[in-house]
Amino acid sequence: MDDDTTTLHPRPQLARPAWTDLCGPWRFATDPDDIGVRSGWTCGEGPYDRDITVPFPPESKLSGIHEATTVPVVWYCRDLDLARPAAGRRTVLHLGAVDYRARVWVNGVSVGSHEGGHTPFACDLTDALTDDGPQRVVVRAEDPVDDPAQPRGKQDWRPEPHAIWYHRTTGIWQPVWLEEVDDCHVERLDWTTDVADGTVEALVRVTAPHAAASVRIVIALDGEVLAESTVAIRGPETRVTLTLAATAHAQDSGHLTWSPDRPTLLDADVEVLGRGGDALDHVDSYVGLRSVGFADGRFLLNGLPLFLRLALHQGYWPESHLTAPSPDALRREVELAKEMGLNGVRIHQKAEDPRFLYWCDKIGLLVWGEMPSAYTFSTTAVERVVAEWTEIVRRDRSHPCVVTWVPLNESWGVAQIAVREQQQHYATALYHLTKALDPTRPVISNDGWEHTESDIWGVHDYASSGDRLTDRYAPPADLDRMLRDRRPGRRRVLLGDPVRRGQPIVLTEFGGLSYVPGSGQNWFGYATVEGPEEFEERLDGLIGAVLDNPELGGFCYTQLTDTEQERNGLVTEAREPKIPLERIRAMVQRPAAAVPSEEIDANRRSARRAASTDED
Repeated sequence: MDDDTTTLHPRPQLARPAWTDLCGPWRFATDPDDIGVRSGWTCGEGPYDRDITVPFPPESKLSGIHEATTVPVVWYCRDLDLARPAAGRRTVLHLGAVDYRARVWVNGVSVGSHEGGHTPFACDLTDALTDDGPQRVVVRAEDPVDDPAQPRGKQDWRPEPHAIWYHRTTGIWQPVWLEEVDDCHVERLDWTTDVADGTVEALVRVTAPHAAASVRIVIALDGEVLAESTVAIRGPETRVTLTLAATAHAQDSGHLTWSPDRPTLLDADVEVLGRGGDALDHVDSYVGLRSVGFADGRFLLNGLPLFLRLALHQGYWPESHLTAPSPDALRREVELAKEMGLNGVRIHQKAEDPRFLYWCDKIGLLVWGEMPSAYTFSTTAVERVVAEWTEIVRRDRSHPCVVTWVPLNESWGVAQIAVREQQQHYATALYHLTKALDPTRPVISNDGWEHTESDIWGVHDYASSGDRLTDRYAPPADLDRMLRDRRPGRRRVLLGDPVRRGQPIVLTEFGGLSYVPGSGQNWFGYATVEGPEEFEERLDGLIGAVLDNPELGGFCYTQLTDTEQERNGLVTEAREPKIPLERIRAMVQRPAAAVPSEEIDANRRSARRAASTDED
């Protein structure tokens, strides 16, 4: 894979070398009365009187619009210098994410639509193209303000951000690009690995499968071929299983597995071959060989206990909102978390840019994937969440960094789950749906409290000091009472009488320290401190209380960065540390009582690195 952030493909696990970036200036119009379709705006005629910089949302500064508008419909228009492709070839437009409902026209011809504000979609433009350019592309985005059944995450429904909600994100907010492909090409590529068996499985979906004979896959590491297989194509989806012979020697294969400490990625070349043996399509991909699970109250990575040291990641920037201000900012966010000593992040209420997940794969950072919430319970809300969550899981399930799924958070969208069986069935159904889509990862039905069925019991507890956390979560008898009736978030952690199957108990939100706000400042926080010295002292106490508890399997600190009025980050919204990063790292990487073997492993790694340096 190309490590240059400026040229990194917007879809790193299904990349072709030839693609055209369409980010940059587009013409833009708002449609407060929703008259555009019947007034000819679909042909590019209309009040496209301003320019917007895609993919930044119009509410953001970097878009060039910078209006906190409540207009529900916006339009984009761009002319492309593009000719119709040759016979047997197709031109495909990709949109990374458009919030919330999108329709696309080319030269006035409808070519596609999509619902869901965080997931990608593609449109085949070929039949709408003229023989030569320019070709006019028009995108309409509809994003209602007052529909609580729409999954919106932390986007505010009020005109100005309040409490823990932020400015809205309307329309295009992830990359837009073009590529030319064969009639028969790879449309979807899913990876599953089995560390115990030493196998990699690819599920390859191709268009026009009748035109193809086989799919050929080569897995390699640093140029050395580890496995190769060619399988006949008999339908739209072809399953290919490759055995990595190098894993047969159990004492000499550790370098092949992926972990935060050693994020090994295996290169994967996927080729679709025609009936005459000619290559119809070729894509570059990669895979990480690793397993995740849980047992005995511990999270397991590659079969071994791992203490979770996470931070809540909002993925929000002051000048660009949910969109990163630059491709490099995505990489820097991962590096920043690693410099703090964290081994993971819990992405909160958004589906993050695939390029962020690539850097988590590449640099070594665990990720919890979470569904943006709706705010009412209804048939419509259920249908929308299920549809979009399915797309999110399918989009991200091949990333080795993603280790846990969270379809619901803090009973958002299921406010009466404690007393309504219908809502309990929904949470449990989301758990089982996720396990059906991806049986390889732990799933949390409802993170924070009011769990129905979960593989990790995530608890949100904003106790103001480490002493209070110590009192609440020890000894084991008190911990069990806390889960069932003490209500740290004023709600029961567990509903009903779920079976203890070795689920880890993890503080998945805690801390939330903030400096005392200035007079008149728009501020939200959970606990305040006077300055850096008190911040460091309180932070050390809170993290230490979790690390010293042998019954807790990890933590997720709130939060990585300040975000708008929510001023409880470890760094500011400009990514400036509130205390030196090395001090945070020293706190975070203290040994955990729940996984004492980690200290031994760390000492061994340090000794190996020292020996390697001496040899050099």
